Amino acid sequence: MGQVSQSRRPGRVKQAATVVLAFTASVGFVGVNLVDPFAGATASSNIAADRDRFGGAEVQAVDVDGEYSITVSKEGYVVEKKPEVTLAPASTGSGWAPPAITPDPGSAQAYAAGAVAARGWGAAEFDCLVALWSKESGWRVNAYNASSGAYGIPQSLPGSKMATAGADWETNAATQIEWGLGYIQGRYETPCGAWAHSQDVGWY
Repeated sequence: MGQVSQSRRPGRVKQAATVVLAFTASVGFVGVNLVDPFAGATASSNIAADRDRFGGAEVQAVDVDGEYSITVSKEGYVVEKKPEVTLAPASTGSGWAPPAITPDPGSAQAYAAGAVAARGWGAAEFDCLVALWSKESGWRVNAYNASSGAYGIPQSLPGSKMATAGADWETNAATQIEWGLGYIQGRYETPCGAWAHSQDVGWY
């Protein structure tokens, strides 16, 4: 019995050593993974991009088409309306603008009454002239039609035509009236003739 026990002892020692070695190796493997779970791992080409996309960047601003912009962070997002851009009005290309003056329709009509009488026209003609230029400009010396370019009390088109009556055609009511009466006489003979044409077609 004692000899049999001694003959089996080396095998048991070898078996115990193998168990201890295996246990130690497994504990070491588990320990490595507990300390650094990424140890020995090979990173793919997408890991860095994914970290930047989901965890690396704290805040990300996204510009989108339309009136709004979006700011995204880990906690949430903010939607803000973009500032409105106001465009400057398109230029007419003429490079000319009416002068900043204060018109005096009453004084202009008073001058026109004398100018009409000087041409031999009666009161009825003056009444037609008042109606005509009230419709055209309100007897304002700086009346300007931006769409057509017509200017002044008689709405000369273009306004620079009145320069034939005087260099101060932009601001002087008398200059504009003299030019306007000359135009009416040459084209319609009388203010009432011009007024009748204006009533028929809307212009003179």
